Formats: sequence, structure tokens, C-alpha cells
Amino acid sequence: MIDASTFLRRALLADAVFSGVAALGFTFGAGAFAALFNLPEALLRETGLFLIAYTALVGWLASRSAVPKMLVMLVVAGNAAWTLASIALMFSGAVSPNLLGELMVVAQAIATGVFAELQYVGLRKSGSAVTA
Repeated sequence: MIDASTFLRRALLADAVFSGVAALGFTFGAGAFAALFNLPEALLRETGLFLIAYTALVGWLASRSAVPKMLVMLVVAGNAAWTLASIALMFSGAVSPNLLGELMVVAQAIATGVFAELQYVGLRKSGSAVTA
């Protein structure tokens, strides 16, 4: 466990809010978003369901003054991987989104990459190990 900096906690909270909104939208509005973005409904719904659990984890981390360093590092790595996977999806040919869908995928990839960077900086600003 490490003493989480205010910067880290705010970066985690921002990620939780962003992910929570996406989770609700994609889980409960997958059909509408599928038509709007020309993306598979199942992909959007499953993404939303994953983001519900992710939001709970990141929200929980944001609410703690001491956090497991390895868990925060996993969140940072996961965000970086999500960014790369989103861009790879666009080039894979597995989906054929319309222009609005492409913009949405790229925008969320950029946002997720920014969260990874902010969380990494916050992790570096955090204090040393906390003994319980």
C-alpha cells in the first residue's frame, strides 16, 4: 500500500466518472449507439458491462487515501492497453464504423490514454509505502 497523492485520487476519480458514463450508455443504450456509430451492438453492450466493474474498481481506488501500488499500476497498464487496442481495432477491419463511430473510438482512445498518463504521474507523486 502507498499513500495516494491527491493528484492520483483525482485522476482515478475522473476516470471512474468518464468510464461510468460510458458504462451506462453502452450497457443500456447499445442498440441506439450501434445504429449511431455503425458498430456491433454486442461489442458496445459487452464493453459497457466490463466498464461497470472497471468503474467500481477505479472509483473504490479513488476513494482511498492508501492504495495498493500494483493495482494502480494495473489500471495504468490497462488504460494504455485499451488505448492501443482501440486504435488497433480501427485498423483491423473487424468493424466498419461510420465517420461518427470512428471519431468516437478515437476520442475515447485519446481520453483513456490521457487517463493512463495522469494516473502514472499521480502514482509518481504519491508517497511511500504505508504500514497498517
